[in-house]
Amino acid sequence: MGFWNNVKQGCQRWTTITPANALYDRTLLWLFVILLFIGFIMVTSASIPVGSKNELDPFYYAKRDAIYICFSIITCYIFLKIPMEKWEKHYVWIFFIAVLLLLAVAIPGVGKSVNGARRWLPFPLFNFQPAEFAKLALICFLSSYFTRRYDEVRSRKLSSVKPFLVVGLMGGLLLLQPDLGSSIVLFVITVGVLFIVGAHFWQFIGLVLLGVALFFWLVLTSSYRLRRFSGFIDPFKDPYGSGFQLSNSLMAFGRGEWFGEGLGNSIQKLEYLPEAHTDFVMAIMGEEFGFVGILLMIFLLAALVFRAMKIGKESLLLEQRFKGFFAFGISFWMMFQGFVNLGMALGLIPTKGLTFPLVSYGGSSLIIMSISIAILLRIDHENRLMYGGHARLRDD
Repeated sequence: MGFWNNVKQGCQRWTTITPANALYDRTLLWLFVILLFIGFIMVTSASIPVGSKNELDPFYYAKRDAIYICFSIITCYIFLKIPMEKWEKHYVWIFFIAVLLLLAVAIPGVGKSVNGARRWLPFPLFNFQPAEFAKLALICFLSSYFTRRYDEVRSRKLSSVKPFLVVGLMGGLLLLQPDLGSSIVLFVITVGVLFIVGAHFWQFIGLVLLGVALFFWLVLTSSYRLRRFSGFIDPFKDPYGSGFQLSNSLMAFGRGEWFGEGLGNSIQKLEYLPEAHTDFVMAIMGEEFGFVGILLMIFLLAALVFRAMKIGKESLLLEQRFKGFFAFGISFWMMFQGFVNLGMALGLIPTKGLTFPLVSYGGSSLIIMSISIAILLRIDHENRLMYGGHARLRDD
């Protein structure tokens, strides 16, 4: 009986959501692990056909994804040890490195081009995408800026001009790659953090209108973006051309119905749906696990975003503005990128090359997202220490 009681107590200790004596957010950690595990399963299933064709190894991409996940977990552990004061102190260097990496992509012989887009830097184990690091660097920069200029941003009507000049610099470098999707993510992050800071309401109206106008101008002045947009409006009008990806993605969801065809039984991944293990991994999820599987993924992502926002709220209540803005910035990033990826697969928005957080295949995305999780865990840990090492909220 003593043995089984110890086992029972151990299970309760490790499955209890954020116990009172824990110095970290156990819920956030479990969500991180669960999403990584689901991502590995789905990448393995979706990449078998393309691995067999391109690399003569059906599990080629699954093996690489396993390496990325292991490296991401190690990276998360390393960055978990970094105090938040270091991020606040070195925000200029972090931003400067991000800009240098974005510039390096454009240098012939340094940046790597894939499918007509020059977005990657070749690293030994994977191709690194500086756009992912740029998102994290921008959040760090904005958090520091709004902390130092808090009263100015809240009192002046044109206080958003300076931060949007920074966004314009990064967005311009991303558009040269070209990468409109990541540029939009930077814009949304900035607007979201401005809202949390409490800037004037009319600034948001003007910024949204400006963003919409710039989006349509960029679409109308680019032939390939215009083809993508027309393919989004009616993908079955040209199912073998501009609507090829979206039409096959919609057919994948249609086949999945309520409960899906079962793990590994997707038809669309058999070279019908390009990028099935990266941009359109949620389409394969919908085909193999149905509407219920998609609901589960929405719930997990929403829970992750909710925890991030909760950590940000607690930081602001402790008057730790840098930590609070940082946590909210990460939450807006994850929420919007997940919404765009799933919305793109469902045909709700035009196709963009954005991954589903912690699920889609890609070393850069997994590693940078893992660093973001480490930052959230570190913020929560430091908040708990300020509360004397006890849980802050009764509803945990």
